[in-house]
Amino acid sequence: MLKKILIGLGIVLIIIQFIRPEKNESNDLTYDIATKYEVPSDVNHLLQVSCNDCHSNKTEYPWYSNVQPVAWWLDHHVQDGKKHLNFSDFTSLPLFVQNHKFEEVVEMVGEHEMPLPSYTYFGLHSEAKLTNKQRSKITDWAKAQMSYLKETYPADSLKFPKRDNRPPSN
Repeated sequence: MLKKILIGLGIVLIIIQFIRPEKNESNDLTYDIATKYEVPSDVNHLLQVSCNDCHSNKTEYPWYSNVQPVAWWLDHHVQDGKKHLNFSDFTSLPLFVQNHKFEEVVEMVGEHEMPLPSYTYFGLHSEAKLTNKQRSKITDWAKAQMSYLKETYPADSLKFPKRDNRPPSN
C-alpha cells in the first residue's frame, strides 16, 4: 500500500512540473519610477537586489523556480508584491497614490518589514539583506521624493480624495 502511495505521489510530482505560471519578465519601463524620479545609482542598486524581484515587472528567477510547487509559491509572492507596490508601473498611479507609496517604502523598509525575511532564508539573496545604513539610504531617498512632490504639486493633489458618505439623492 505504501509503495502505491509513493508511486502515485511521484506521478503527481512529475505531472505538476508541466503546469507552470507565467514568468514576470516583461520589463516594460514605460511607467517606471526612474522616468519621473531621480534614483541615484546606489539606491537603484539596493532596489534591484532587495526589492525589484517582487516589486517590478522584471524578476530574476533562481534555479529552483523551475521546480513545482516552488514556482507557484514564488509566483504568488511576486504577484502579491506587485499588487502592493510595482516600481515598473509607479508613474501610472495618481500623485496621491505615488506619495503614499513613498510613505509605505519609508515605513516598511525603516521598520525592517521589507524585504521579507523569507526572501533571505538559508542564505538566499544575501545581497538583499539590508544593513541599517542601506535602509537609511532607501528611506532618505523616499523622503526626498515626498519632499519633491510636496514642493512641486498642490497639497490637495497629494492626499487621498475625501469620500462622500452621503446617500445618493433620488
